[in-house]
Parts: sequence; structure tokens; C-alpha cells
Amino acid sequence: MQAALPRLRAGKVYRTSDLEKWGSNPTRLAKRLVREGQLQKLQNGLYYRPRRSSFGPVPPRSEELLRAFFAGSPYLVTGSARWNELGLGVTAVLAYPIVYNTTRTGLVRIGKRQFLLRRVRFPKKPSREWFAVDLLENHGLAGVSLQELEEGLRRSLRAGRLDGLHLQEMAERYGTRRTQERIERVRGSLSS
Repeated sequence: MQAALPRLRAGKVYRTSDLEKWGSNPTRLAKRLVREGQLQKLQNGLYYRPRRSSFGPVPPRSEELLRAFFAGSPYLVTGSARWNELGLGVTAVLAYPIVYNTTRTGLVRIGKRQFLLRRVRFPKKPSREWFAVDLLENHGLAGVSLQELEEGLRRSLRAGRLDGLHLQEMAERYGTRRTQERIERVRGSLSS
């Protein structure tokens, strides 16, 4: 007798281990579900249930790929989209997002997407000020000059879009000494 097929949500990414609740051999079940068109294989141990559109199957969202890839371990996505939202007057461009996490470092491909993983400390709830420090730390990777960033920070601090004390605190907790000094200099130039 064949086991009942699991109810799989469209757009969700599954690890092989997620299928254990529907069968004693989750690897065999995953292969069967791929054969029957219920799942598509992303890479070893990762599968997804495609959402359908009028143009065909829709790949999973990046957030869903990362949720399954890290399997409950904390992570934080940063990069161009987050940095450009700061309104510092610069446009950062990265080919792939940076994902801070507690387990791995390196450039990885999950499905058809690439992510730059970095095993570093990061806050559970990052603030705008933390993302500003993050951009300063990654300015070279983002293709942004430090002079432009400093001027953008001055404007944002003057306009009250960033909190100077919190910015300094984030630099002290998560930035290098150079970043800390740069922020001190920017804040000092506002009082003179």
C-alpha cells in the first residue's frame, strides 16, 4: 500500500529531513515527488513546490531558499537593497546579497541564485544605523567611495534620519576601528 502524498505548499522549499513526517525514507519520498511533479530539485537535500503562473512555474523567493538552507539557524540579509534605502545619496550595486549567519562563509549557489555568506556577529533586529555601519564596512564591495558616504552620513545626521549616538554604538559593537574613527570624525564635524 502506498503512503498518502503530503500536502506541500506552493512556493515553499523543503529539506529532505522535512519529509520524514510522511515516510520512513524521506530521500525515496523526495525522488518520488520529483518524478510525480509535486516537487522540483534545487540541489542535494533541497526541493521546492513550484507556484504556478500563466508563464509557468515560479522559482522560490530568496527568503524561502535561505530559510530552508539555514534550517533554523539565524541569518541576516544585507546588501544593495538595504543600503540604498538609507538615503545617503549613494547607489550601491552588488551582484548578489550578503547573508550574515552563524554557520558558513563563502559564495554559495542555492538553486539558481548566488549568495555571499559571512559568518560574523550581527544584531537580531538591525537598525538603520547598523545598516549604515555595514555599508561603511563593505564600501569597496558596494563600489561606493568613503568621501561620498561621509557626506551622506552628515546630511542624514543633520536631517535626523540617523541617530548619531546609536550610529556610534553600532560602530563600536560591529565596526572596525577605522569605521569607528570615521563615524567619530563625521559626528565631530557636525558640532563645529
